[in-house]
Amino acid sequence: MAMTTGEGTLFIVAAPSGAGKSSLVNALLERDSAISLSVSHTTRPPRPGEQYGRHYYFVERGEFARAIAEGMFLEHAQVHGNLYGTSRTGVQALLAQGRDVLLEIDWQGAAQIRRSKPDCVSVFILPPSRAELERRLRGRGSDSVEVIERRLINSREEISHAHEFDFILINDEFERALDDLQAIVRAVRQRSALQWRRHEALIAELLAAAPEDTSNKPDA
Repeated sequence: MAMTTGEGTLFIVAAPSGAGKSSLVNALLERDSAISLSVSHTTRPPRPGEQYGRHYYFVERGEFARAIAEGMFLEHAQVHGNLYGTSRTGVQALLAQGRDVLLEIDWQGAAQIRRSKPDCVSVFILPPSRAELERRLRGRGSDSVEVIERRLINSREEISHAHEFDFILINDEFERALDDLQAIVRAVRQRSALQWRRHEALIAELLAAAPEDTSNKPDA
């Protein structure tokens, strides 16, 4: 049966640094080939192992400023002293193809996207405790003491916006949190409006009038 896919769904995932957002997002992408990650632009330097175009598009501040002036970004924000932004054309092209798209962004960018695209689905990830958040940040070994302290201070502001999101997940036990994140994606795909658009041909067939039964009619 033919299926009309229509536009994909835009998912946005946010969390304070150290909550495990990137690990959960990467694991979800490995499980679900039908969802694409939108790679953000940033002015922060790459961490060890990060690759241009795979993890982020690493750019200079001047280039980022020009992109803002040209209206290139769907959203952009300053986070922990660095600039981050999401390509408008990149996201729109994927959605138009019927693919679901996931943005890994902060609460400020999420708020901008909810205003411009209110049908997006937003998820906020919390750590299980303040102590665990600090342990994870210090255990990464990629940031200076000053950066870690700034991230811990900023986390209070970030967490205060969690209630603005559609869903909140607590990343205590990783596999359970991953199952919950995948369950959200699966449930969203079953929404009636989306299913009605995607299965137009099937629904038309089910609603079609049955052919008239002439088997018991007497001969003329």
